[in-house]
Amino acid sequence: MRRGALLLVALTALAGCGGASDSPTPPPPASEAKVALLQAPKRPGEVIVRGDGSPESHGPFAFDGRYLVRFQQFAPEDPNMDFAGQTAFVATLDRQAEIEGPGTVKLFRAARRTGRRTVTLHGRLYVDVSFGDFPYAIRFSPAR
Repeated sequence: MRRGALLLVALTALAGCGGASDSPTPPPPASEAKVALLQAPKRPGEVIVRGDGSPESHGPFAFDGRYLVRFQQFAPEDPNMDFAGQTAFVATLDRQAEIEGPGTVKLFRAARRTGRRTVTLHGRLYVDVSFGDFPYAIRFSPAR
């Protein structure tokens, strides 16, 4: 009987570990996350935007020429997430904030960590991110 009582005490003690008073460690803030797309210094003519989620509108920015446009999503709580099973990241360029219409340029619609494309742009445009559940960065670099 004594051995059974000791076993019961041991199981009760183990069951108490990690109780309600323990709180999970929160993820680092998105503003402190290391984002590969943002590591290089900003060059002349580049436009860089960063956001914590969607929907979000940035700008307007003046564009004139061809640009290599890249995006990167990141999850501070899981740096290895590949985003394939997540909501698609959707970004456009619009003449008015958050309003698609004539002149809208569709940039990205992708459920992945990164993407890139080359576009020719002229005028003052807003960078609108309409969908995406994670922090992101978009970098417009003048094409050479």
